[in-house]
Amino acid sequence: MSRKPSKLWEIFKDLIMVAQGRKKATLVIKNTRLVNVHSKEILEGWDIAVYKDRIAYIGEDASHTIGGETVVYDADGMYATPGFIDPHIHIESSMTTLTEFSKMVIPRGTTTVFIDNHEIANVLGLKGVRLMLEEARNTPLRVFLTVPSCVPASSGNIETTGSEITPNDILEAMKWDETVALGEMMNFPGVLNLDEKVMQELKITHREGKIVEGHDPMLMDRELNAYLAAGISSTHESTTKEEVIERIRRGMYVYCREGSAWLDIKETIKAVTEARLDPRHVCLATDDREADSIVTIGHMDNAVRRAIEEGVDPITAVQMATLNPAEHYKMADQIGSIAPSRYADIVLLRDLTRVKVHTVFIGGELVAREGRLLRDIPRYTYPTWATETVNVKRRFTPEDFIIPYDGETEKVKVRVIQAIEGNILTREVVREVEVVEGNLVSNPEKMIYKAAVVERYTGRGGYSMGFIEGFGWRKGAIASTVAHDSHNIIVVGTNEEDMARAANHVIELNGGIVTVVDGEIVSEIPLPIAGLMSDRPYQEVAREIMDMYKIWRELGCRWVSPFMTLSMIALVVIPEIRLSDKGLYSVSRQKFVDLIV
Repeated sequence: MSRKPSKLWEIFKDLIMVAQGRKKATLVIKNTRLVNVHSKEILEGWDIAVYKDRIAYIGEDASHTIGGETVVYDADGMYATPGFIDPHIHIESSMTTLTEFSKMVIPRGTTTVFIDNHEIANVLGLKGVRLMLEEARNTPLRVFLTVPSCVPASSGNIETTGSEITPNDILEAMKWDETVALGEMMNFPGVLNLDEKVMQELKITHREGKIVEGHDPMLMDRELNAYLAAGISSTHESTTKEEVIERIRRGMYVYCREGSAWLDIKETIKAVTEARLDPRHVCLATDDREADSIVTIGHMDNAVRRAIEEGVDPITAVQMATLNPAEHYKMADQIGSIAPSRYADIVLLRDLTRVKVHTVFIGGELVAREGRLLRDIPRYTYPTWATETVNVKRRFTPEDFIIPYDGETEKVKVRVIQAIEGNILTREVVREVEVVEGNLVSNPEKMIYKAAVVERYTGRGGYSMGFIEGFGWRKGAIASTVAHDSHNIIVVGTNEEDMARAANHVIELNGGIVTVVDGEIVSEIPLPIAGLMSDRPYQEVAREIMDMYKIWRELGCRWVSPFMTLSMIALVVIPEIRLSDKGLYSVSRQKFVDLIV
């Protein structure tokens, strides 16, 4: 935060005196409907007295705490909730800097985020992680770090990577004030197989008294128990009611995710609404949310709203975005509720059920009202070493994207990565593709496209080819330096000419997303910061994403936030099948497989 938060030992005597009226509050919020997440009550007409950045008193009448210099704010009967907490988010997925991200989400009621910035870590290593924390100190948003644990995400020379986070790096980061946990342990095979590096990371974290965040897609029974036996305490990868039930039964905190593309609350919240499990280990999170989604739909306010729409009691839904994540991170004595000694992070809602945010206080400071940020947050300038990260010396020709076949048949069976709308998982399917003059070609009519992953770190620009199914584009090509998690360059297209044009232009931009149709660049979003984030205001970034999606819809792609799905095609730790710069990789088999069946 731009203003250093108080320590309780520094201020508790003042809080005692303010609560008794022996000292006057700096802020009193009067006449609220206080949503008490401890008692699950709405307390009509209650006041909140704040001294500096912490709450000293809540009750029916705080008049005794008001002095000549006390700022009095009349809530006029609005609902007062704790500030919303996002327990798991990758800021980089917004395609904005942390500064611009905070400008978007604070007026929406988000006051605290727990970031896992393994996207920038995969490109720039620990110094990239530190860079974002330095930026965070200039914003009112509370930002806590879960140290990236799987950088690179894979092991065993599966892909070319930009950087590495070592156990020694994790040990260093565990000493930072902002660090509260080890970030999502994606390398679940490493946990189950007692991989030495993974074991060191877990041991360091446990020894430092920090918690471990999880990532456990589709694990059940023995494997799930073994994963949790490593001391891993949360997950955001559950997509079904059954997965949530099994994890809650085993003491896990489950984050029901509502990102831009991963719209999981509809199914996962059924563990509460249908199975009637105790909701105290259920949290709401966004994970990955693009700027356009935040601007048009919302952030944690939207997640709370979606839970309510799916049948969750409004106070329980607020708990899932406040007290529950605070308790998980062992920080409920500081954040997550409106109660004495906690930080005065308070949101006033005009409508509780529809989660209509009106006013936002962070640390007792009025920071937003009626959707408008009231604090000036200075622009943060990233150094050159963070903005020149695309190192590809070569330029591509259409011939580079030919997939040769010297047989005499007109069609060949190939393994295809089937992308699924709104789902991080992929399927391995076998499809027939045509052979034209010795080249395996795309088939837009059947939504089968050529895909390439080009490494961007060594200068050589090595790459591999495959096929992907889905999306619906009828023509054109897309190239992007956002390709989780190593963030090489992913190129997908209906023809080789447009693929080459898109790949070359994204290299020239030093990162971004480029759409090419018939040789013409019809959309570009420059992302110069690590090839992941824009250096421009969030309004411009959101507008460019919206414009890109409009063009994609005209080309035939009508999916919800399709770029998020596209950017995961190279994520070689999520089932079933992915494409890296070194080949087609079966996550299920844990080995490379041939393209041609």
